[in-house]
Amino acid sequence: MRLLAVLTIMGFFSTLFGGKPGGGDGPFQSEAAHAENRSRQLTMTPQTVAQLRKYGVTDESQLKLEYFFYTNTKDKAAGLAQKLAGMGYTGSHDHSASDKKQFVVTGWTSPMKMDDKTVLDWTGRMCDAGHEHDCEFDGWGTNPKQ
Repeated sequence: MRLLAVLTIMGFFSTLFGGKPGGGDGPFQSEAAHAENRSRQLTMTPQTVAQLRKYGVTDESQLKLEYFFYTNTKDKAAGLAQKLAGMGYTGSHDHSASDKKQFVVTGWTSPMKMDDKTVLDWTGRMCDAGHEHDCEFDGWGTNPKQ
């Protein structure tokens, strides 16, 4: 369980230090911010997978991943949550605990293979899906003992 906290905290720090404006119905994530975040997430993913290897997770392991997104309106969060539910993921959206002017979308994927390519491809798709709904993908975590 401790590993989950370590893995998910990486995304939390990007929200704290990313300087996102809270509240309002204007844009939440610019094209430039999306590109920067996507690059950062794709850089962190192999590092996270490498950490999971230390806990016995192999390329063939199938794990559910917990995901996190942030945005500035309930409608944007609801739209993304609906898209993710359509992909077979469980999840919810609500006010962010750390900033009541922001909304968080969080949940769990269906199990996926934990090889680098699968997880990297998924990370890129999550960044893009979030951006389609003006939400920022803030990272993922998991519990290797599922």
